[in-house]
Amino acid sequence: MMNEQEIFEFLNQKAEQYNHVDFIELDPISIPHQFSLKQDIEISGFFAATIAWGNRKSIITSAQKIIQFMGNSPYDFVMNASQKDFKKLENKAVHRTFSAEDFQQFILNLKSVYTEFESLENLFLLKENEENYYHAIERFRTRFLGEIPHRSHKHVSSPYKNSASKRLVMFLRWMVRQDKKGVDFGIWKNLSPQYLSIPLDVHTANISRKLGILNRTQNDWKAVEELDQIIRKYNPEDPAVYDYALFGIGVSKELL
Repeated sequence: MMNEQEIFEFLNQKAEQYNHVDFIELDPISIPHQFSLKQDIEISGFFAATIAWGNRKSIITSAQKIIQFMGNSPYDFVMNASQKDFKKLENKAVHRTFSAEDFQQFILNLKSVYTEFESLENLFLLKENEENYYHAIERFRTRFLGEIPHRSHKHVSSPYKNSASKRLVMFLRWMVRQDKKGVDFGIWKNLSPQYLSIPLDVHTANISRKLGILNRTQNDWKAVEELDQIIRKYNPEDPAVYDYALFGIGVSKELL
């Protein structure tokens, strides 16, 4: 058995190996990598992250369909889409339970945000004394979804309901993490990578338990915070880099 120090030496090696541009092609992050305009990156990334459940190949295929439907200009589509545009999608499934109706509602919600702000980043700003994105994700959720109940709300999970909020935590990693590796974008300069968490799904959670760095059995927000404590001990400036390591170990089945 490795001790804690050795576990993190191993994770540092793996993070180095998988935090590489070769990683992009088979990952949903490939979707926003098609764009250079900040708002296009945000919108395409947000949709790709929102539908990121299930098989990665089918996620990328569905996200690509969404981008094509937006005429390959996400920001322009958000700001100018008409009822006629939405008509073409009517009653079509977009990805699993994410429907055309959900897509339309998301577009309207995004338009409302971009009419007020230049970037989605504004909705995730941390307040004094906040040390992770727990409250920020909830503030984003409240502002983005609005007051009126709609079936699309289920696609944006709430940390206040103890969800691990994996998809939004992943989206934050994409937008906030900064390094020279070319995978994450680092375009949200007002948010600090030191407060990022691991996007916790079945795979990253199971690997963490196998390594002995996570004890909690549920994959929920409490587990996210438990993992935060140990990864921040070994990389306080960039804890989310360990997402690459845990993900890579999971995909390569190294610990089976």
